[in-house]
Amino acid sequence: MAPQPPTAPEQVALSLAMAMVASSPGPLLLLDGDLNIVAASTSFSDTFEIDPATAPGRSLSGLGGGEWALPQLQSLLHATASGAAAIEAYEMDLDRPGRPARRLVIHAQRLVYLDLDNLRLLMAVTDVTDARASEKQKDDALRQNLVLLREVRHRVANSLQIIASVLLQNAKKTQSVETRGHLRDAHNRVMSVAALERQLAGSGEAVVELHAYFTSLCDSIGASMITDPDQLSLVVTGAGGVVDSKVSVSLGLIVTELVINALKHAYPDGRRGTIQVDCEFRGPNWVLSVSDDGVGMPTDIRPGLGTSIVQALAKQMGAAVEVAPAHPGTHVAITRTQIALVNGPPDEADEGRAIEDAAAGVAGVAI
Repeated sequence: MAPQPPTAPEQVALSLAMAMVASSPGPLLLLDGDLNIVAASTSFSDTFEIDPATAPGRSLSGLGGGEWALPQLQSLLHATASGAAAIEAYEMDLDRPGRPARRLVIHAQRLVYLDLDNLRLLMAVTDVTDARASEKQKDDALRQNLVLLREVRHRVANSLQIIASVLLQNAKKTQSVETRGHLRDAHNRVMSVAALERQLAGSGEAVVELHAYFTSLCDSIGASMITDPDQLSLVVTGAGGVVDSKVSVSLGLIVTELVINALKHAYPDGRRGTIQVDCEFRGPNWVLSVSDDGVGMPTDIRPGLGTSIVQALAKQMGAAVEVAPAHPGTHVAITRTQIALVNGPPDEADEGRAIEDAAAGVAGVAI
């Protein structure tokens, strides 16, 4: 057998490059500067039903039935060939007659190598149709769950209002002053929790903007507990912040308890005043405070259920509660710093256990 003539190094390099492209497990094209196909991977030919024997030498826009001749794709590839850009994640829909549309992600870059006279582009194609469909299904399911959660909260709020009405009717009928007071306290607390649930149901979002949330919550509490708005008022100040809806439940309960406590104890005998709710959130660090300008906190009062609920909820969020005189009135601050994020925010089960533990610890103690 006669010896074969030696193969030129450039031919060896080209043959190796084309073999690498052809064997690529993902759809891959090697294009020249005019966007003609130099080589196509077997996976590209199989995926898009292109004859691998006739693909080399054809223009990209002439493949199939012309579905690759998209003006924007052509412009991006020409810009990549000129060195002005690189296609990193261009998404396009490939529409072929008689076949469902496919969502593709295109990556392309100009190859830099020694043969400067022969421009080459490497174009990779990823089919993300199924992944996008799964994402859409997940998003649709999430939206449906949010709608169901909003409806459940709306129904819970309605049920709580019915319970509150029954408590108020019983308070009016009872002859015992002590029992009447307890029933009115229960009515106010149920109404405030109903208001909180209604605010969360109305938001319908995974995150809650606190300034608007506290403002609406205080409006609801004031409407149910303040008979003369000219005498007592609730105001919300501070820059607020955005938190997860689970965290907003705990914060809403804390505000509700502190505001109710101030309305009950800070303004006896028709005293006038203002209760201020202030929230300042800066990333993971935040301060929530409730202040009144009333008569101040008595030194001989025993902690009641409301105080224990506030302490328990703050502990679950890794926050500290500080109560101090405001001269006049009382200032309560709940502060959390970044180190408290190690354990993460509480979930709804933790909040429920915190309230139950607080209630068990102060059973039989007057608020």
